[in-house]
Amino acid sequence: MINEIVKKNGITFGVIIGVVSALITATIYAVDLNLFTEWWIGVLSILTYLILGIALLVKTKKELNGVFSFKNAFTTYFIAIVIGILISVLFNILLFNVIDPSAKEAVNELIIKYSMNMMQKLGAPASSINEAIAKMKENDPYSPIELLKGSIFTILFSSLFGLILAAFFKSKSTQE
Repeated sequence: MINEIVKKNGITFGVIIGVVSALITATIYAVDLNLFTEWWIGVLSILTYLILGIALLVKTKKELNGVFSFKNAFTTYFIAIVIGILISVLFNILLFNVIDPSAKEAVNELIIKYSMNMMQKLGAPASSINEAIAKMKENDPYSPIELLKGSIFTILFSSLFGLILAAFFKSKSTQE
């Protein structure tokens, strides 16, 4: 059975993470679509989610009076990331497939140009660049199916952070 504090905090922070993610995406969309290709936006987003995850675990450990098993720490984090990622994915599906489908085409073109420039800077042969660009043009990374597939990878990747954070935040005296 899941502890009520673990469940409550996981759900609350999951909604916060999802809303923050949607706000980041909406801000980038409103300000400049070129920001979708900026590496520092990704780093800033990861740091934001990491800080929220740490705040979640600190709050939960405090509410559990310092008795925080590895299982409870990971469960708290996992609930939050799954809810946050699902909210974010639903927002992206709505934004890029319902509200403004032309934005996904524009962002995809920007990503293709960015990728092409990076490959050229790294000295990739023209044939490799052309092949990669052709494959990218065939894909629709913002389709609902692709966004949902991407969310699975994101959950798995985020779970690695969750395992590390759970090991760090677990009580030293618990045997779980």
